[in-house]
Amino acid sequence: MRSGGELPFHPISAEVVSLLRLRLRQCSNLKHIEQAHGFMVAGGLHQDNRTLPRLIQACSSLGFSDYAYSVFTRTHGQPSIYLYNTIIKAKALSPSPSHAISLYNRIQLAALRPDTYSFPFVLKAVVRLAPPQVQRLVGAQIHCHIIGIGFDMDASVLTALIHMYSSCGCVSDARTLFDGAAAFAFAFRDVALWNAMIAGYAKSGDVDNARHLFELMPPRIRNVISWTALIAGYAQVDRPHEAITVFRRMQLENVQPDEISMLAALSACAHLGALHLGEWIHNYIEKHEFRKLVSLNNALIDMYAKSGNITKALQVFENTKCKTVVTWTTMIAGLALHGLGREALEMFAQMERVKIKPNDITFIAILSACSHGRLVEIGHWYFSIMVSKYRIKPKIVHYGCMIDLLARAGYLQEAHELVRQMPFEANAAIWGSLLAASNIHGDAELGQHALQHLIMLEPHNSGNYALLSNVYGSLGRWDESGMLRKVMRDTGVKKTPGRSSIEVNNRVHEFIAGDKSHFECTRIYEVLYKIFRQLKLAGHLQQDFGELLEFAE
Repeated sequence: MRSGGELPFHPISAEVVSLLRLRLRQCSNLKHIEQAHGFMVAGGLHQDNRTLPRLIQACSSLGFSDYAYSVFTRTHGQPSIYLYNTIIKAKALSPSPSHAISLYNRIQLAALRPDTYSFPFVLKAVVRLAPPQVQRLVGAQIHCHIIGIGFDMDASVLTALIHMYSSCGCVSDARTLFDGAAAFAFAFRDVALWNAMIAGYAKSGDVDNARHLFELMPPRIRNVISWTALIAGYAQVDRPHEAITVFRRMQLENVQPDEISMLAALSACAHLGALHLGEWIHNYIEKHEFRKLVSLNNALIDMYAKSGNITKALQVFENTKCKTVVTWTTMIAGLALHGLGREALEMFAQMERVKIKPNDITFIAILSACSHGRLVEIGHWYFSIMVSKYRIKPKIVHYGCMIDLLARAGYLQEAHELVRQMPFEANAAIWGSLLAASNIHGDAELGQHALQHLIMLEPHNSGNYALLSNVYGSLGRWDESGMLRKVMRDTGVKKTPGRSSIEVNNRVHEFIAGDKSHFECTRIYEVLYKIFRQLKLAGHLQQDFGELLEFAE
């Protein structure tokens, strides 16, 4: 050992350096990282601007960004821009993205010039800052720097800027950048630039502009990411029918879906109950040997449960080898949805036995299962152990589940008392639950009280008026029921058309109350008239047929 405690230096051949870099790519845990780092120190490579970034990349890919940062800060020489870019990228993806901004600011202090890699990496960090006001401020400052250096027409930098502005809610600014670049041939051909703008619209919920831009996009450059952004956008804003339509069109244009597009399509199938299409996607996944992602299995479980095939959902669940808390929670929620409360509770017991710790969403599923099964005492017990055993602080949604459980089971006063006691202001979902329960159990006074709160929270929700009208109708208080409809008309409350969908011969048909655009409209209304006539003759309807149709439409 040399004086000062330094390790002796041993020259390392090019072949050994190549093996070291290969080893760094194969590291799978911290021990491997430390061994490779020790070897680099012994050979003097811990100060090499070509090898050191490989170590930092290895640390980052395994989630050891703090270790990567400590290695960087101990660099004695002048770090290269490549080394700076590598550590900025590592910290941008870490739990402390603000460190990436600080490192970026140090580049100029080190007499270096950012390049076209520096800006996309630091802008990724900006996207992960909070709150959005900070994102916009820091992002705008970096944008000014980009213009000053002259990289504002670089495709990769522009793509990162569009993503950044879209993520912090400035979609119009992103579109201004996109339109400014679209005049140049390079931008017109750059698929990443188009995808960033389409995804920006889709993630902000503006799927109509996303679709418009998608149709303007040169068809020859569209890729699976372009299609997936649009499908996911439709699924996100609860327009599953259009999501499936785009997915089918993607198939017709021979674009092979990836795992992300499959997830989006399965989400849409779950919303619509499109079982046959969901089964086709499942078969496609099996046939093309997609990576066995847990998220895909979770989506399949959710799709089968919501589409009515709980047996198939259970089969997918049992065949999933690496079950996460999301897998268990999805299965519990599926069982609850099918009214299989006891089975859902047994599934939770299995989850506890295999030492999977439940989260707050798991308890929403459990309390929902108790509610569907009217298991009041058991629901109370789970609500208690959520706090005492798992240290999960109840949110308003958990109180909502308990109130719904009590109300469904007929304990209306206890449910109302819990509303008063909970440490939150009751929201529309909770008052709606009480209103629905008052309809089931014929408590007009509670229904009227709930409606008063709902009118303030949801003044234009016609469904609330309809529920109380049903309460009055079930009690024979037709004058009050009619008066309620008059109030709706006088205050301008429009009845939201009811929607339903059904899958027939691999095609999803969507129906809206009052809509006569369906090609089988005449036959549908003939059957509807027959049903109403039979119910009237059987004495199950008190209202006139015309009055019913008026309320239905």
